[in-house]
Amino acid sequence: MKILHYPIIAFLLLLATGCKKEQKTTDKTASTVENSVTYANGLEIYKYNGFSIVKVTNPWPDAEESYTYVMQQKGGAVPDSLKKYMVLEVPLQSVVVTSTTHIPSLEMLGVENTLVGFAHTDYVSSEKTRKRIDEGFVKDVGVNESINTEIMIDLAPDAIVGFSISSNNKSMNTLEKSGLKVLYNGDWTEQNPLGKAEWIKFFGALYGMDDKADELFKQIEKDYLEAKEIAKQATDRPTVLGGAIYQDHWYLPQGDSWAALFLKDANADYLWKDSKGTGSLSLSLETVLDKAQDAEYWIGPSHFTSLQEMTDSNPHYGQFRAFKEQKVYSFSSKKGPTGGVIYYELSANRPDLVLKDLIKILHPGLLTDHKLEFFEQLK
Repeated sequence: MKILHYPIIAFLLLLATGCKKEQKTTDKTASTVENSVTYANGLEIYKYNGFSIVKVTNPWPDAEESYTYVMQQKGGAVPDSLKKYMVLEVPLQSVVVTSTTHIPSLEMLGVENTLVGFAHTDYVSSEKTRKRIDEGFVKDVGVNESINTEIMIDLAPDAIVGFSISSNNKSMNTLEKSGLKVLYNGDWTEQNPLGKAEWIKFFGALYGMDDKADELFKQIEKDYLEAKEIAKQATDRPTVLGGAIYQDHWYLPQGDSWAALFLKDANADYLWKDSKGTGSLSLSLETVLDKAQDAEYWIGPSHFTSLQEMTDSNPHYGQFRAFKEQKVYSFSSKKGPTGGVIYYELSANRPDLVLKDLIKILHPGLLTDHKLEFFEQLK
């Protein structure tokens, strides 16, 4: 989960030392080989003998900046023309990450033991990483907007993988000025479910494990596309409502968002599928009630974990057909031992499991052997 995130994440389903910031231009060196990234819009990786080039082209929404990092393998030589960029020797021996979405990539690659710090460790749900936190191997370094610089300097990680919602991230800027190497990760800006998952290749490059990252992603891609084909076998497309009320406004996913694309691939009729944008809509209760009162399913009702909680918050929730028929499904009830929502941590890396969950919910006759990984039916 991102410590800072858009309402879409909360309501459905839902950053200079050596670091070269540049305007978005074509890198002539990178253009001589093929980009190994297929789905992600904000990531490019070019592999050469002895090194690779990683370009983060969309570190935050509507970014005008892009970042180039050079991963130097042991014994590899980096051309002089690339030494103006941040150069890291790989594999990394130690790392600090700042989003729980980074944790599964480290674990899938088998390099979780290199993690020495994390921003707000209570958010972490993974059993492996929680054990390392509890044993004192992973330090809490604060929160993304206010990283503890003294702790970070003491840890002296090979790299810090951060994120930012804009070019003005004082915390990350301070770390860079302190001589630490900060890399921006833009996985959270991706809308394509497979594009978000493909950022495991970013971490593969950091550890010289490009081939393993490619293999892991190809399996996720295969499973996702196979599930998508299975969903097409459904004879009906149930109508779906999303989101909930926050401060007198009903927030739900826009039609081009990550969450809405999952519903499309699950062969569902999301009632706001035609709305434009990748964030969230802010609507009145009356508008939502008028359009979705008879929706068959309600997916991702914010933070609620029971039907009683919902009507205690707003009795009008009880007017919806999906509520009356108890076809309300939430990911918020499945949490780690310190309260971190498992969905926020794992869903970006495993869109295949998210899609299978949705197919199981919306088309009960399909994927009969699948057990829900993230969602639960509210009682």
